Amino acid sequence: MTAVQDQVEAHYRSDIVDKVRRTGSILSVGGVTVRLAKQFGFCYGVERAIDLAYAARKVFADRRLFIVGEIIHNPEVNEQISSLGIKNLTGTNKQADISDLKPEDVVILPAFGTEVSILQQIKDRGCQIVDTTCGDVMSVWKRVRKYASESATSIIHGKAEHEETKATSSRALGDGKGHYLVVLTLADTDYVCSYIRHGGNKEEFLDKFRGAYSAGFDPDVHLRTIGVANQTTMLRGETEEVQRRIQKAVADRDGAELASRNFRFFDTICGATQERQDALRELLEVKMDLLLVVGGYNSSNTSHLAEMGEEKLPTYFVLNASRLISEQEIRHYDLHQRGEVVAHNWLPPNPIVVGITAGASCPNNLIEETLIRLFQLRGINEAQLIAEANGVSGKSFTR
Repeated sequence: MTAVQDQVEAHYRSDIVDKVRRTGSILSVGGVTVRLAKQFGFCYGVERAIDLAYAARKVFADRRLFIVGEIIHNPEVNEQISSLGIKNLTGTNKQADISDLKPEDVVILPAFGTEVSILQQIKDRGCQIVDTTCGDVMSVWKRVRKYASESATSIIHGKAEHEETKATSSRALGDGKGHYLVVLTLADTDYVCSYIRHGGNKEEFLDKFRGAYSAGFDPDVHLRTIGVANQTTMLRGETEEVQRRIQKAVADRDGAELASRNFRFFDTICGATQERQDALRELLEVKMDLLLVVGGYNSSNTSHLAEMGEEKLPTYFVLNASRLISEQEIRHYDLHQRGEVVAHNWLPPNPIVVGITAGASCPNNLIEETLIRLFQLRGINEAQLIAEANGVSGKSFTR
């Protein structure tokens, strides 16, 4: 496994980022100061998933390898996995079909896990399975299975189309008699709370949440006993508010005593997600000119970091260094338009302070490339950065 970890590190590590992190997370050269969040980039679950995929390629060198979807939400990492000859079984980049699998084939399950029905199809083919599912995700599965066994409907705070939420929803069915409902926003939550308190138009309810509830779900029946869970990468504060509002709605309907039996909740926010949110919250207390958030655009935890930044200062969610086009133009993902846009005159004149963070699925080498590109736009080359990083003092930068 050590050899595998060395191979992974060779692809994704960054000497510059490591040195800056060890010496105060501040790098200042030529009127440009970069502040890194204290926690960002690959989490343990992501590192483990990638290590296992590389190890599978090494151990099963003479066998066909497949993966269910993307191993994580980062295109560069997924391209690297594909370059190992690991073919995708699902999604937009599908390269093979589950029906083509043979018993001697090896199938990797991604960090998000996969739906019960897909897993069963793979098992039916008799394949060797390499399960890289994150332990935090499996903890949520355990919780929603328990809800199902107690005849409680799982209300899941998350994105209904996200792989993790799909996998969790399938476990919320339990032995086939359980039910689930996925809510994304606090507005969704308030709508559900109103229905819990007063009832409403069932057809309207089902139409509003189409694609986000279990087969046979009936809001008049299946909102009597509720257990709240969440996609592990959601904002903690928002998940807590979802829980609080639903709990109050149940108490308003049933009274405090019955509500204690008809409502359940368990904290299932991933520790790494919370660490990155807390680190960004701390970074945002410092006066900065702008924030760069680096990562895959379909990464839930990364998009939430961008949301946090937008509340405080100009924030640009970029896939990689290539999106920093010039001092005048940056191509970034607009969370509201759900697509890339070009912003103009984004980089203020020196002296400037730029914050940088990244999601749990973003490797350090992409963060380094983004940092280098930022300095290059101000005429500072990589050699100067390396020299400064080697002699960084870690002293606070004062404006």
